[in-house]
Amino acid sequence: MDSVDTPISAESYDVALAAVGGVLSAVDEVMAGNISNAFCAIRPPGHHALKDEAMGFCLFNNVAIGACYVQKKYRLSKVLIVDWDVHHGNGTQAAFYDDPTVLYFSTHQYPFYPGTGSEEEKGAGSGLGYNINVPLPAGTGDEEYIKAFEKILKPKALEFKPDFVLISAGFDAHKDDLLGGMNVTVEGFAEMTAIVKDIAETCCNGRIVSVLEGGYSLSDLAESVEAHILVLQG
Repeated sequence: MDSVDTPISAESYDVALAAVGGVLSAVDEVMAGNISNAFCAIRPPGHHALKDEAMGFCLFNNVAIGACYVQKKYRLSKVLIVDWDVHHGNGTQAAFYDDPTVLYFSTHQYPFYPGTGSEEEKGAGSGLGYNINVPLPAGTGDEEYIKAFEKILKPKALEFKPDFVLISAGFDAHKDDLLGGMNVTVEGFAEMTAIVKDIAETCCNGRIVSVLEGGYSLSDLAESVEAHILVLQG
């Protein structure tokens, strides 16, 4: 069934299934030791998708499914999810809100679609403190993002000691993106990637699977993805 902002076609299920499959295949390759990390250039994106509802161009929550796959198939207990899409990943947050085995960290424009992601949303029950939102005002650029990654994400992630890292890599916080209102540059995305890579190398032998989320200026998306991949490969 269509949601208000996410129409579907006869082929949508197969395409969304293939997208999720790409993430799981990347996890398999990393866990087999064939590669140290991977970037999944897939569509549709995923981080807004809820357990029983498509939302925000997302049909299945690719990263959330990937995290569950890592834990169930490979018996890795702790997963870090880093989400720098311009929009808050409400679906990912909802999936793990009371789960202390998944640390979810999100930087996002706020207030903005989908309306969630306040700093007060910190998790519930045994998951309290494992959901970290860094809501940022429109116009925020590289300096503030990198500060959040260095001062908030890095110490919490090193304390958490993840066994695997997933990135919801949305590039719609780029300064020229058509839907966002942020001022992140290509160099900013590269620096955020480097910080996450350093966390992964310290905690889990560099195991990262990065998954494409938003990005609506094709030329800027291409440049940002290239910079992201070059850091991952470096």
